[in-house]
Amino acid sequence: MAKFVSEKIRKKSGARLAAVQATYMAFFGDLPIDEVIKDFKDGKIGRYVIEEKGAAQTEELVEVSPIDTVYFENLVKGVHQKKEALEKSLAFYLNEKRDFEKLDGTMQALLLCATYELTNNMDVDTKVLIQEYVDLAYAFFCKNEPKMVNALLDQIAHAVRG
Repeated sequence: MAKFVSEKIRKKSGARLAAVQATYMAFFGDLPIDEVIKDFKDGKIGRYVIEEKGAAQTEELVEVSPIDTVYFENLVKGVHQKKEALEKSLAFYLNEKRDFEKLDGTMQALLLCATYELTNNMDVDTKVLIQEYVDLAYAFFCKNEPKMVNALLDQIAHAVRG
């Protein structure tokens, strides 16, 4: 990440990544949401990521920078509380070719978090939110998924934020 990005912004970006991971774990691992949140906040899970290094593309574990734990917890709990409404909203915006239930679990978690933020965190700039989640999509996927995330979130943002 660029050096000019503030620590506060970096912690919020980290919180979004952790929220996508925690949402995935809670829903697809059928784990209690409070337990997953506690494990992330305590550093039991989500502390390391695999990073590719150099031209040889070797992989090594790198410790994740600190996250904004309050932002993380509010995001995960918000998604959990509004999951059904978020899924209905996403199903409405996805075209006929894509069924929310058939999307990859990580994509489902990412879209749930993004849609929650777009509809509930009005104090965060729309373009910033969309770019953050598109960047996360690139972290998890390498084909057309990030483009789909961008288009879908842009469509939702226009509908809910004008």
